[in-house]
Amino acid sequence: MLMDKIIGTFSKDIAIDLGTANTLVLVKGEGIIINEPSVVAVQADRFGAGKILAVGKEAKEMLGKTPDGIQAIRPLKDGVIADFDMTEKMIRYFIEKAHQRKSLIRPRIMVCVPYGLTGVEKKAVKESAISAGAREVFLIEEPMAAAIGAGLQIQESKGNLVIDIGGGTTEIGVISLGGLVISKSIKVAGDKLDMAVVDYVRKKFNLLIGERTGEEIKIEIGSAAAMEKPLKMQVRGRDQVDGLLKTTEITSEDVREAMQNQLKEIGNALKSVLESTPPDLAGDIVENGIVLTGGGALIRGLDKYLSNLAHLPVYVGEEPLLCVAKGTGKAMEDLSLLNQLAFD
Repeated sequence: MLMDKIIGTFSKDIAIDLGTANTLVLVKGEGIIINEPSVVAVQADRFGAGKILAVGKEAKEMLGKTPDGIQAIRPLKDGVIADFDMTEKMIRYFIEKAHQRKSLIRPRIMVCVPYGLTGVEKKAVKESAISAGAREVFLIEEPMAAAIGAGLQIQESKGNLVIDIGGGTTEIGVISLGGLVISKSIKVAGDKLDMAVVDYVRKKFNLLIGERTGEEIKIEIGSAAAMEKPLKMQVRGRDQVDGLLKTTEITSEDVREAMQNQLKEIGNALKSVLESTPPDLAGDIVENGIVLTGGGALIRGLDKYLSNLAHLPVYVGEEPLLCVAKGTGKAMEDLSLLNQLAFD
């Protein structure tokens, strides 16, 4: 016990929101110090091994633009580790950047993971963090971290419903008395919305664009509900008929039409959770409403779209992009929360 206190004095605990699109790192006492894309750029050598060229923002700039021999890799797909080796290297990079090797003592780390990961996937996350330099690793489920970060009183006997729309997964959870009563995770989130825009532009305008451009369109003019004054944007790409480069104008109505199937899937998942909610907790949710977190919460009119669908008030959490990271950090700092929420 005394040794743990001594170690804690010289080592900084770290909380990691290991997201499909972005990784956020929070250091105890310092707040969020890293917020970078979950991308690794690798150059293959003559022995077939990969040399890390860049991680994070610099690596994302290379997506879709690399020459032969260089790959920009997103090691997480749909909320799970798709490339164990690259994930380990990415986590190691972020831990070293956060810890700055000020101490020889390795840090304790809490990692936020999607709800419903298999035992194998959980083990992969923990082993990645241990291999990357962690002394001890705890896991917390995303809906719970999002609720804590959004400021919900999770330990009370009242029910709260949170929807976290990340890059790879949408997590929906009903929380009461410090636990997840009902939770659902679907692999429809930011990445699928980006690809829906890419496919729509190709089919309607015969214009080939990349996933990064699809994301930019979604952010700039994307909307889940009809707007009084539609937004417009000039989009550049390659004409798939004659192969020449051209520019075309796309409106927010085009983007809404492009994303409608994916938004409907998120809405259906919400309906499924609501239908399974015990009556007493349902009454609390009617009173408290639904809280939206994650990057997807920033899509214009999404709160209105889900509110009309569920016939309940929907609120966007404060700083929705940071809610999961903040919640993971709070759980790491609060020993009572850590003991209650962390799992193997």
